[in-house]
Amino acid sequence: MVRLQPDPFLNELTNMFERTTEKGSVWVTLKHSSDKSKLKRDKMKTAGEKIEYKCLVRATDGKKTISTMVGLKDHQRFQSSYATILKTRMTALKKRERKDKRKATDSDKKQDPKKQSSAAKPSN
Repeated sequence: MVRLQPDPFLNELTNMFERTTEKGSVWVTLKHSSDKSKLKRDKMKTAGEKIEYKCLVRATDGKKTISTMVGLKDHQRFQSSYATILKTRMTALKKRERKDKRKATDSDKKQDPKKQSSAAKPSN
């Protein structure tokens, strides 16, 4: 696994999406991390030092794995760039078919009187 700075990570992520356009997938995971071992974190807690948590972002296409650590001050800029990449590269997704809420409730109201009238008629 290669750990990159945030900007080169975004460039390599874009390249991964381009390579897998025709066939393949890209998996991206985000994890809350302090980038310190548990022993160091425990020592820092007992000493009263504040632990700076970061976001560990990993991406893989099955062949190559890259990662980066995003700190609090870079988070907003990274997140907006990351969102832009995702919006431009997820063109193969299909739109979900949704019923219009008004049409669905109107059709339900129309069906209810029919059910009531057929239930009121006695069957021979």
